[in-house]
Amino acid sequence: MGKPTGFKEFPRELPKKRPVTVRVDDFREIYTPFPKDKQIQQAARCMDCGVPTCIAGCPLGNLIPEWNDAVYRQLWPEAVERLHATNNFPEFTGRLCPAPCEEACVLAINAPAVTIEQIEKEIIEHAFAQGWIQPRPPQQRTGKTVAVIGSGPSGLACAQQLNRAGHRVTVYERDDRLGGLLRYGIPDFKMEKWVIDRRLTIMAHEGVRFRTRAHVGVTVPVEEIKGFDAAVFCIGATVPRDLNLPGRALEGIHFAMDFLTRQNRVVAGDVPTAAGVKPISAAGKHVIVIGGGDTGSDCIGTSNRQKALSITNFEAVGQPAEGRPQHQPWPYYPMRLRTSASHEEGVDRQWGILTKAFEGDEGRVQQLVTVDIRMIPQPGGPPRIEELPGTTRRWPADLVLIAIGYAGPQTDRLAPAMGFKTSPTGAIAADDRYMTDVPGIFCAGDAHRGQSLIVWAISEGREAARAVDIYLMGASDLPTKGCCDLPLVR
Repeated sequence: MGKPTGFKEFPRELPKKRPVTVRVDDFREIYTPFPKDKQIQQAARCMDCGVPTCIAGCPLGNLIPEWNDAVYRQLWPEAVERLHATNNFPEFTGRLCPAPCEEACVLAINAPAVTIEQIEKEIIEHAFAQGWIQPRPPQQRTGKTVAVIGSGPSGLACAQQLNRAGHRVTVYERDDRLGGLLRYGIPDFKMEKWVIDRRLTIMAHEGVRFRTRAHVGVTVPVEEIKGFDAAVFCIGATVPRDLNLPGRALEGIHFAMDFLTRQNRVVAGDVPTAAGVKPISAAGKHVIVIGGGDTGSDCIGTSNRQKALSITNFEAVGQPAEGRPQHQPWPYYPMRLRTSASHEEGVDRQWGILTKAFEGDEGRVQQLVTVDIRMIPQPGGPPRIEELPGTTRRWPADLVLIAIGYAGPQTDRLAPAMGFKTSPTGAIAADDRYMTDVPGIFCAGDAHRGQSLIVWAISEGREAARAVDIYLMGASDLPTKGCCDLPLVR
């Protein structure tokens, strides 16, 4: 634990955000530096709770009380070592994770939780600043080769673990830059891309080989992948869910990821047509974002920076309560009202509303037709949607962004070419060791479990790496979570 009385002495405190009027004029990260003494105070709030449910709340099984105690005692090298014991990329999760660990914090029963995510970020950034994060190439090679397809958080975690086990790892990325969703799906105001490049440089020096513009099944023949001793497909869940409604073919209606990707390319310095498409601009437009999750929030923040005339956000469910629902008690992750930094920058949030049609003129969208709804719970199944009579409305719309989630990975070419199967949900089918029904072909991350969190992606990448190591060598020294332990032998 940190200080025995720390949780009584110090209130929960996070770094200050740059003023809204300032930060919406650029795409830099929004938080200001946090003083070291404040970091130590926040770590001191970690209690001697006996059963650290924060660890159970973290998909990675992070050793949270241990590195909080080390920060409080200013044992920074020890804090870094305990942090890296379970997480390859705390600089990513410390910026992007929704922190289910904090909802499971014992202190959160009746007080604000420990600032676990922020402490995680401060530990790793301190370590980088001190020059402690250096390449760790394996002492010897096994002679085995592994292909990792996809360079998102799952693929990168899998590749780093397999490389440390001594295998020769090649990462295939279909895009022109590495990072997957981290690179082109996450706006720079949440994580600037030098954070990714810094880690990629270390991995390259460790011996991981990277190939960009390498689209397996398109520009890279599947026979090349079959030539490796093993392969892991970490291709994400990138097929967006659509709205098949009247007027969907009108111009000005886009998937959220197309909008975010093109803006990220502009921030990266690409000329507008570098990727063969022009940026999608919200400047001077009435923007409607359909979907209330993280991706929808990212669209709101990006639209504000592009100087939209107005931004409206539709969410089908009713407005959740600010507190915990009764059916989701501590330490469960509650579905409650969450206000992101992007929401704070300006948006009209509409709850319990369903889009019925898009309308326009001369081929372009001009307005949306909606109806208010309520969700009627159904035993053992999804709720029934009831439209409320007399609630039809029309909303001005020059740009519509669809952010209602993802149906699964793009496997229409890969599955038949590689011989693996997909599950009823569209994900790649695999056993409890992440292996498909094709020996030596594995999968991990969103491609395996469906659309999920960055911590789950990293966790699955690590677990799949251990499963591959066992498959290749018969045993593995790679670490695993205690709750998901794999046997040391096949």
